[in-house]
Order: sequence, then C-alpha cells, then structure tokens
Amino acid sequence: MPSIMLLLVVLSSIALQFTAVNSIGVCYGVRGGNLPRSKEVIDLYKSNGITGMRMYSPNKEALQALRGSNIEVLLDVAKETLQSLTNSASASHWVNEFVVPYSDVNIKYIAVGNEIMPGDVEAKYILPGIRNIQKAISSAKLQGKVKVSTAIRMDLLENTFPPRDGKFKAAATPYIKPIIDFLVSNGAPLLANIYPYFAYNRNTNIDLNFALFRQQRTNDQYQNLFDAMLDSIYYALEKVGGQNLQVVVSESGWPSAGGDKGPSVANARTYYQNLINHVKVGGTPKHKGPIKTYLFAMFDENQKPGLQTEKHFGLFNPDKSPKYGISFK
Repeated sequence: MPSIMLLLVVLSSIALQFTAVNSIGVCYGVRGGNLPRSKEVIDLYKSNGITGMRMYSPNKEALQALRGSNIEVLLDVAKETLQSLTNSASASHWVNEFVVPYSDVNIKYIAVGNEIMPGDVEAKYILPGIRNIQKAISSAKLQGKVKVSTAIRMDLLENTFPPRDGKFKAAATPYIKPIIDFLVSNGAPLLANIYPYFAYNRNTNIDLNFALFRQQRTNDQYQNLFDAMLDSIYYALEKVGGQNLQVVVSESGWPSAGGDKGPSVANARTYYQNLINHVKVGGTPKHKGPIKTYLFAMFDENQKPGLQTEKHFGLFNPDKSPKYGISFK
C-alpha cells in the first residue's frame, strides 16, 4: 500500500508540472520588417520551452515547422476572412485548408475574431463564423481536439472592481450572450485579452506595484491587477449564464517603450516574469489552478499601426536574442 501511495503522489506531481508548464504560450505576430523566418521562430519556441503559440492568421510555413512539436496552437481567422465564414462552404474550405492537413500539429483553439466590438462592422460575422467553423470541425471529426471561440477585450465589461461587480455592458450583452451560450453548449472556453498595463495607464488610482504583481494588499483578497481583471470576467459570465466557462487569456503583456507612463524594460521584465510564475500554479481568488495564458508577444513589430507602445511588446529581438532573459519554465 505505501508503494502505491508513493506512486500516486509521484504521478500527481508529474501531472501538476505538465499542466503548469503548458500554461505558457507566446503570441507570434509578424508585423515587422526584420523578423526571422518561421522555421527559426519555431526553433526559438522549442529552445526556450515555450509550449503554446498564438498565430493571428494561418501561416503555412509556421504550421509546417510545427509538425510533431506538440506546441499548443491558438489559430486565428484573419480579420479579412471573417465575412466569408458566414458561408458554411467557405468555413469548411478554411478548415480543410488550414486544420485538416496538419493533423500532427497540436491546434488547440481557433479564434473567430480578435477584440471585435458590438459596433464594429465585423460583429455580425462572429457568431455565424463560430458556428460554421464548429460545424466544419465536427465534420472533420476534430470536435474533441479543437475548440472554436472568439477573443474579447476588457472594454466589453463595466464595474470591474471589485471583480464581483463585473458585468457585460448593456450595449454588449446582445452581442456576447449568444456567443457565450454557444461556447457553453460546445464546451469551448472564452478567450480574453487582459492587459493590466492599459488599465494602469488609463487609471490614476491604480498603483504600479499592483499592476506588476509586487504589491501585497491587506484590504481585500486581490494581490494583483491581473487576477482582479480575470475574475471580473468570471463574475460577468455568471450573470449571463456562463458560470461553467473557462477563460483562456489569449493576450497579456507590457511594453518596454513608446509611452510616458509605465513602459520600460525594467517594468516589462518584471511583469512578464511575475505573470509567468503566477499563472503556472497560482490561479485567482475565484478560479483556482493554472491559467492558460499567451504572452504578447514574441517580437517587437515595427510595422504595427496605432500607438507607439504597440511596437514594443516583444520578448525577443529580431536577431532572436532575448530582450529580458526571463524564464518560461
């Protein structure tokens, strides 16, 4: 009996380590003019023990390099493709071109839309696209392997602190509620992009240490802003029938430059390393256990539009040298 108990303890420990390690992915964006080839990028993931990749549109060179790697892939549908997926034949063609031929690539999630808001022209394509991609996945007998979802931004919510007051905005509910219902019925997670940096940058009442995982608060149960933001989503989901949904953090990061409040190499290094350490085993006050999280992003992308900070979220330099020297393990 003691030997059996010892074996169970060892196996449980191994399982916990495996789950923890697989909690960390990194987003692979390609809006840079000086980035390595996809094969070199995949090798960089492997050599650093990064076990997940988010790809913002199908990249056949990268998919080819991922064969047999067991890196978990979150594969986005390109924004310009969303409208076509409202046609079931087009959705089937997409799955047959970018998923079915790569049976030895560990495609875990498909994101139909990234940060689409209710007022966006693409909003009306999201739920039909999710349904049609799910139908095509089921036709390919992959429904047990690949989950179909969409990635939201925090702007869909309001009253996010304290987290228990979090809810979806009234204007967002008609958009997000049918999506949540579909995810629940198919056992798929909701994907969410969570950026304590932007919350800190826009709110003068948020302490930098709280955003960087290095402040011990004594007046409530939340020790960091990331957990508070994530739990506000869980509480919002409860209010619209999504209490059993898992949330996968599809983006989170901190810029190293490009702004005057918060961006710095030191702050970015602190955020990424503390986030990695936390999500592997920590969980939130509301939802215990490892948190599947994709760090944003693998490289600085000097061709990204928008704010200057958007160009400075990279974990690695274009020559593949680490910007911070953090550990993913």
